[in-house]
Amino acid sequence: MHIADGVLGTPVVAAAAVVAAGTLVYAARGMKSEDVPRVGLLAAAFFVSSLFRIPMGITSVHPVLIGLTGVMLGRRAPLAIFLGLLLQAMLFGHGGLTTLGVNTLIMGLPALFAGWAFAATRRYPVLPRGFMAGVVGVIGGTLLVVAFLSLSSEMYSQGPFSLINLVLLTHLPIVIIEGFLTGFAARLLYRTRPEVLGIEEQRRENRAE
Repeated sequence: MHIADGVLGTPVVAAAAVVAAGTLVYAARGMKSEDVPRVGLLAAAFFVSSLFRIPMGITSVHPVLIGLTGVMLGRRAPLAIFLGLLLQAMLFGHGGLTTLGVNTLIMGLPALFAGWAFAATRRYPVLPRGFMAGVVGVIGGTLLVVAFLSLSSEMYSQGPFSLINLVLLTHLPIVIIEGFLTGFAARLLYRTRPEVLGIEEQRRENRAE
């Protein structure tokens, strides 16, 4: 789901960097000291996830943990994703430094939406909510990859074996994998550390009503 250096046009990369900077400012606003360990933990998990690759023909894909990051961090999710992407680019050349803003948006925005969707459906069981968050995260990221490629050049969408079609096809298994991974992880956290998901706050609100 990463876009490497040199794939996108300069105007697209520059515009994405500006929007990504604004997204990170939004994510960091009002941040408290107790948020730092969770952001660091999820940044590390996101970083490590890129090491588990699933071969898909001439390419490979890997878990991205977009939904889980959004569920656990909410508006702080883009910070963890940015840190993970920075480390991936610097240590393994995974993605790129010039496309750091693009990749932050590709995974940070869906993480925000996944976290919002998980919180907004709090009346429903945790497992399906987590599954939905995982699916939303991957689908959102994939669609943003397609959008950025389409904005940069029409050549990426030409022919049945185009880069865009390849991106869509190879990420279908990841949608299901991430859905179940996020769903079961959310249920486990609900049973063991409900405060991580904001469950304790939700229970207090319900009692107050």
